[in-house]
Amino acid sequence: MQSLVLEKKDVLNLRDVPEIDRTEEVLGARDVRIKLHTVGICGSDLHYYTHGRIGPFVVNAPMILGHEASGTVIETGADVTTLQTGDRVCMEPGIPDPNSKATRLGMYNIDPAVRFWATPPVHGILRPTCTHPAAFTFKLPDNVSFAEGAMVEPLAVGVHAATKARIKPGDNAVVMGAGPIGLVTALSALAAGCARVYVTDLADQKLEIAGALSPAITPVNVRSENLVDLVKRDTDGWGVNVVFEATGSPHAAKTVFEPLCPGGCVVMIGGQPDPIQYDAGAAMIREARVENIFRYAHVFPRCVGMLSSGAIDVKPLITRTFGFADSVAAFDVAASVPPADVKMQIALPQ
Repeated sequence: MQSLVLEKKDVLNLRDVPEIDRTEEVLGARDVRIKLHTVGICGSDLHYYTHGRIGPFVVNAPMILGHEASGTVIETGADVTTLQTGDRVCMEPGIPDPNSKATRLGMYNIDPAVRFWATPPVHGILRPTCTHPAAFTFKLPDNVSFAEGAMVEPLAVGVHAATKARIKPGDNAVVMGAGPIGLVTALSALAAGCARVYVTDLADQKLEIAGALSPAITPVNVRSENLVDLVKRDTDGWGVNVVFEATGSPHAAKTVFEPLCPGGCVVMIGGQPDPIQYDAGAAMIREARVENIFRYAHVFPRCVGMLSSGAIDVKPLITRTFGFADSVAAFDVAASVPPADVKMQIALPQ
């Protein structure tokens, strides 16, 4: 089974992985076997490629990359009743321990024992087939493409963030960062009821994509424009109700309270590799609420429903698609961070 394997930092190969071949022969009673169709290149995949680690998660052995995926069910376990062979699906990549306290409390995403694709030492799914629990596999409606299905995973981050923010109709928000997560967060904030969303970045090309998503999105290049001045001008000096930090930049994180209104909420999305400076005074005088998110929980069906209804359109975010044979080159292109690209995907042979 040829797979895209991160051998170690900076070294990728397309090669067979014999132990995966043996594992994939086992299909549990509540599992489905899936032929992969489309897999997105995520920022975490790239970070493992270029840095070999993300915080405590370290690549100490060869690991297959990829966790944003869609495909077709080709076999079902004996007890599976919700899916059948031929169903087009997307997959939630984290499998928690069903008996853990976090899972029993409904917070399965922060279960310490969760097994998440392409998080060391768990293999990802840039490979022809995989087995997965049916409970974490979701049927795609006929009007949702495989490419859109592979976008459900990043979209889930944005929907989870908007949910944690407790957005009310008519709220205003700032999203720091016009990368894939920033833009799905902006779309999620609008779907949740925001009247206006400011999206900040340093790349004009990404901001052009952001501005084209909705007339309710105001792109702001913080290299040449003052975000706080724009927000105060448009809100009679009050500020926005929610600030989403989706850059992972310590510099941006230091400024999250500046455009925020009294009583507002900051949602930290971007992974911070090191401790950040936190302006406790700025938070206190606003009596600000600060939320942190780790992946998502209970949102995949919502995301699929919004894609199907047209409430959210992720198609403009998919800017480039590579063939599976070009996977190594695709990662090299993505690692160069082309300013005009948002989400790159890899299409597997069918």
